[in-house]
Amino acid sequence: MDFKWLEDFVTLAETRSFSRSAELRGVTQSAFSRRIRALEEWIGADLLSRDSYPVTLTPEGVLFRETAEEAVRMLNARRAEFREHSRSRGGEISFLSLHSLSVTFLPGWLMRLKAVAGKMTSRVKPENFDRCVEALAEGGYDFFLTYAHPQVNIPLDPELYPHLVVGLDSLVAVARPGWPGEWLSEGMPLLQYSRGSFLNQMTRIAQAQPGAPKVYVAHIDEASMAEAMKSMAVAGHGVVWLPRLLVEAEITAGRLEVVAPELPMEIRLYRNPSRGRGITGQVWRAAEHMDREQPSA
Repeated sequence: MDFKWLEDFVTLAETRSFSRSAELRGVTQSAFSRRIRALEEWIGADLLSRDSYPVTLTPEGVLFRETAEEAVRMLNARRAEFREHSRSRGGEISFLSLHSLSVTFLPGWLMRLKAVAGKMTSRVKPENFDRCVEALAEGGYDFFLTYAHPQVNIPLDPELYPHLVVGLDSLVAVARPGWPGEWLSEGMPLLQYSRGSFLNQMTRIAQAQPGAPKVYVAHIDEASMAEAMKSMAVAGHGVVWLPRLLVEAEITAGRLEVVAPELPMEIRLYRNPSRGRGITGQVWRAAEHMDREQPSA
């Protein structure tokens, strides 16, 4: 059971509207509905009567509402207590990061950041893009490290969540050298990320560029893990679009070769300004300094 399902249910019990509740929770209505249904499946009972508007609670829903409200209140109070304790220590900084960035860009960048900002404890949560955005908005983390491209929407209000460009990368189509000649006429087998994932959006943009190979979908990775897709490409399953930083060693060693023009990407650091401890401001200023110092592309 996911804690946010309880928060969703409490919100819905108050608004009696799926659309309004989804807006307040910062998710699409369809995603919100799925989460409520998942809670009902976990509970083993229908909590809502969906035959009327506004939505009404079933007898089970009325009983469960009190439990959910008390659980949310107690957990939020305890979380606030722990966060205050963390603030009093003052030396821990927390990051959300896309999986691939956590193993390529983040380690070296974080060392340089600590050299500028000073000694601190760092905590990193690698996650997929949607969960990172959600977790940043929920307020549990200080910063979010992500790829960005002008044609891909990042659903964070720039007035509320400022960002810095802290690095550059590119999305590159790679395949194992010596791929069969018939791929050129029949199309190369494409290793595709799950529909709706961040890298799937980036891949569609890259694949639409002039010079991109003709492809057909041969494999779909439901977890959308770039590291797993790299292994599939090295094994010879087909072509996949991957961050260059993730496959630089394989390209240099000749285990993969580039088969299309690359798609430039920014690496952005988003800040949650609601977590305005002194250490976060110190880190932000250090990141700004590093951004000014890096050579322009």
